Amino acid sequence: MRLKSNIWVSAYLRRCQTEGVFGAVRHRGAEEAGAVFVKVSLLDGNAMLYMPAPQTSYDDGRPVDRFFVPAAPQPMPESAVEERLTKELRFDPDAWIVETEDRAGRHFLELAKT
Repeated sequence: MRLKSNIWVSAYLRRCQTEGVFGAVRHRGAEEAGAVFVKVSLLDGNAMLYMPAPQTSYDDGRPVDRFFVPAAPQPMPESAVEERLTKELRFDPDAWIVETEDRAGRHFLELAKT
């Protein structure tokens, strides 16, 4: 059984805080199972966007973990990230949007193996 989204987001923000990275919830989604999108602002006008990994990234050995994939391999202009997030929320209003700020781009997420 997967951890509820609201608990996962709280733990993620606490992890960021312990590493000295500011983070906040920008859009609160469904508490039980809302998809989580993480924007990492690089504080230079660019950002990285991490999205939930496709279901094919999960295996029976670790069904409860949350894996993420970057929306692009390189940082994108923040305006492009915001446009993508707006589209995602239109498609799924139950999604969570979490934003962090870190010049080094640290995200502390578990990325799916490609």
